Amino acid sequence: MKDRFRIQKKLYDIIFEADTKAGKIFDIALIILIVFSITIVMLESLPGRSEVFYSSLYFMEWVVTYAFLLEYLVRLWVVRRSLQYALSFFGIIDLLAIIPSFLGLIFTGTHMLVVFRSLRLLRVFRVLKLTRYINEASHLWKALIASRNKISVFLFTVLILVTILGTLMYIVESNEASGFTSIPISIYWAVVTLTTVGYGDIAPVTALGQFLAGLVMILGYAIIAVPTGIVTSELTKVSKDTTTQVCPACLQEGHDRDAEYCKFCGEKLNV
Repeated sequence: MKDRFRIQKKLYDIIFEADTKAGKIFDIALIILIVFSITIVMLESLPGRSEVFYSSLYFMEWVVTYAFLLEYLVRLWVVRRSLQYALSFFGIIDLLAIIPSFLGLIFTGTHMLVVFRSLRLLRVFRVLKLTRYINEASHLWKALIASRNKISVFLFTVLILVTILGTLMYIVESNEASGFTSIPISIYWAVVTLTTVGYGDIAPVTALGQFLAGLVMILGYAIIAVPTGIVTSELTKVSKDTTTQVCPACLQEGHDRDAEYCKFCGEKLNV
């Protein structure tokens, strides 16, 4: 029994702790495998290739699938709460990376071929697994979560702004020649112009309309800078003295380097 717990502890450190040498090697290997699997999905969509080409891709896809299946089962074995991990975001992503290939063995009828080919595209979700192995991504995610209220207020303000600007442009350019045939169309123009996308499918023709459009364009540059400043401000507040250590109970990370207990659930960490 002690040997079993020792093996589980060692595998847990390798799989969930990116601060160790073995953990970094494991993460790099997983990143390579994920990128390789996505490449296979892309190559399978190429038309007009030989049967040998697709047979080789099919074989490599099953090798990758079994590798992900082994990783998924090991993760369930080493964590204390397997069901919680299985229902977590990354647990579901891990499952989505495995299921499509095995569904092909169940639904083999020709009438299920179209459905199966669509389900196989779920393997692209493997790319979301990459965020788990990038330490900087956790800091960015924490900054986005911390700034969500400010960004929500900002987006609501922008929504009000484009509604006002679109309505004003409809009043100024209300004619068939310019394309501002309704307020929703004018609001669409305001969104495109304010975000500096500028499709050019609708454009003002009067001097007053062009002047208003110029103001919207200039305002667009200021609007883009606001969310960038909000997120940057929160990024500077994110503590850099944290580790990627994952709590074996609640699967949360971002603990202090000298922490012995999880700051989210109070469970003792594997230190």
